[in-house]
Amino acid sequence: MPLRNLVYLICTGFLLALYYGPAAAMDRADAGLNSLRYQLQLVNLVRPSEHSEDAYHLLHSGTLQEKLGSAEGIQADLKHFWQTKNIPNNINRVKATDDLYLRATALEPTSSDYLPVSNRLRYLLWLSEHYPWKPLVIGGWLKEGDYHKSIPEISFRLNMLGDLDSYDSNNKQLNRTLVTSLLSFQRRHGLKQDAVIGPETLRWLNTSPKNRARLLANNFLKKSSYLASLDKRFLLINIPAFEMVLVDRDEIQLKSRVIVGKPYRQTPMLSSQISNVVLNPSWRVPRRLLWRDLLPKVREDGSYITQRNFDVFNSEGVIIEKSPEEWQELARGRFPYRLVQRPGEGNTLGRYKFFFANEYNVYLHDTEDKSLFEESNRALSSGCIRIENVESLANWMASNLVRDKQTWVDMQVERQKTQWFALDNSLAVHLVYWTAWIDSEGNSQFRNDIYNQNSTGNLALIEKR
Repeated sequence: MPLRNLVYLICTGFLLALYYGPAAAMDRADAGLNSLRYQLQLVNLVRPSEHSEDAYHLLHSGTLQEKLGSAEGIQADLKHFWQTKNIPNNINRVKATDDLYLRATALEPTSSDYLPVSNRLRYLLWLSEHYPWKPLVIGGWLKEGDYHKSIPEISFRLNMLGDLDSYDSNNKQLNRTLVTSLLSFQRRHGLKQDAVIGPETLRWLNTSPKNRARLLANNFLKKSSYLASLDKRFLLINIPAFEMVLVDRDEIQLKSRVIVGKPYRQTPMLSSQISNVVLNPSWRVPRRLLWRDLLPKVREDGSYITQRNFDVFNSEGVIIEKSPEEWQELARGRFPYRLVQRPGEGNTLGRYKFFFANEYNVYLHDTEDKSLFEESNRALSSGCIRIENVESLANWMASNLVRDKQTWVDMQVERQKTQWFALDNSLAVHLVYWTAWIDSEGNSQFRNDIYNQNSTGNLALIEKR
């Protein structure tokens, strides 16, 4: 059995037996103490302090008498920590009892992914203690068939992180086996799946187990706290994952890839309510986008305005018409007009727009450029969110929320007329920012911190320290 599998069995399977096996070799008090220790392990990654570090080491290395003597104080600290972080648990449902195991496990977060996250943290910290993880420098790009002295260490890391079943310490070629494992590694990190070791893949290969554990712990808290406050029906977009999920009655109804704002035009984190669906929307160009994006194109080609179906309005709402040469000249000045793109083929917002009130003037919408969804880094918009599976989302809303269903049906053949649809009930929409989690198959997922929001700091900078 590979070492990585053996260690992970110890860190996961044994823990499962410890928690749930009534015939486990350890008695309930020991099991309760271990539950407290693993909770402290997570706390120390999120909010390290001398006090919690001392408590952790006492539970790890102290005598049984010392451990039992400190248990009550540790439980009080953990209860306070979970409460301040708004992490739900069952401690208030447990009646007064001397059973340490019941009290300790009742303190554990009720999130379904707590145990997988805790197991993974334990393994990553073990890995950090036993193996050096010095930055690799390859001096270029490595692709299938290439030889390099760092291949054995790369193979080792892929093996330890779960993407390679076994490795040959003498092999220095990026062979077919390593290609397969690299594709798995890149998929788990939201990277372009090309099995080429370039700067992005190398940066994640260089990310230490300790920093992975910090990311996973911090994001677990953010995710668990946020999800605990949601209703049974909501639309959630994880910005750095470029993913959308629609949940109804606690079941996933729809998933989609999305495009979000560029790092210098960020999609904001917010919660709101989708109140309207707009069929065949027009696009009123925001002033900042007019100056940054459109007017430079008009200066190059004055016919851009008519070719892209824009109407130009003055301050009184009157349509202004000019020749391409005149538009080109006006675009070099202060340009006191506003642009509105007519609905139909070629409209920037596509076929659908989903409106929700917010101070940033962002919304969800379709797009004419579907090819961009194939990009691994989809931070490409000016702040609004473009949805790949937009037709399915629109159909779900038409079936479940749109008030005037007959007009919706009648309008499906219409492409030039804009129609706003009210909803019987609004749909909660949440734009969140989570860069690490354990997926439904038990795999750890990591994403680039595209807006430098992680509390642990920019990984690229951390790894250079």
